[in-house]
Amino acid sequence: MQESDTAQQLIAKTRLRRRGIYLLPNLFTTAALFAGFYAIVQAMNGHYEHSAIAIFVAMVLDGLDGRIARLTHTQSEFGAEYDSLSDMVSFGVAPALVMYEWALRDLEKLGWISAFIYCACAALRLARFNATIAVADKRFFQGLPSPAAAALIAGMIWVALDFQIDGADIRWLALIMTLFAGLTMVTNIPYYSGKEFNLNRKVSFFVVLLLLLFFFVLIPSHPPVVLFGLFLLYALSGYGMKVWRMVRSRKRSEPPKDI
Repeated sequence: MQESDTAQQLIAKTRLRRRGIYLLPNLFTTAALFAGFYAIVQAMNGHYEHSAIAIFVAMVLDGLDGRIARLTHTQSEFGAEYDSLSDMVSFGVAPALVMYEWALRDLEKLGWISAFIYCACAALRLARFNATIAVADKRFFQGLPSPAAAALIAGMIWVALDFQIDGADIRWLALIMTLFAGLTMVTNIPYYSGKEFNLNRKVSFFVVLLLLLFFFVLIPSHPPVVLFGLFLLYALSGYGMKVWRMVRSRKRSEPPKDI
């Protein structure tokens, strides 16, 4: 009788442990969610530079929560769902509203429609990612990742503010960038995921030197321009990879020429 009671208690404890929430990775997810919410609040108060920086902070925190979960073996279905909801706020709603407040408001109906298109594309991108995560190629993302799309929006705002350019003066460029970032998220264009990068792998001294120069010299020298330029190149790299694959497949399908 005592043995059966002990077994039942162990089963109950195991169920409670399974239903529990891992604290550490979800704290980072919550912090990323707060950064996205903070970006919206600051945009409402007209502090657009704070909004742009907050979106980049959310990107860093979003990248950390998954890695911490894998390192500490605390992955959970709850954490994955919570991370997606946080991404929707930080990289879907926040960039759309910040861009609308900063530049698209003057375009009236066209402005809020383009902001909504970006927001809807972010939701579709996240939903497709969750639905295909089990069968997708881990080396590449299908469509521009939502954090990178948010970085294009936030980076453009941050660069313009750094050069004292008013959003109303470049509202049409802001409209194009919003639609470009949003629609690229839902395309089938491949983007390198970087998930094959292993921190435990040995690298040459030259690679270490380049990383040190990038993180401690290049980015601090002019963060708005460097970060925006980096993510713009990443967004364009997918189109370049798509064209390269099309050219390569066309060459393979061509019959050999007679000599």
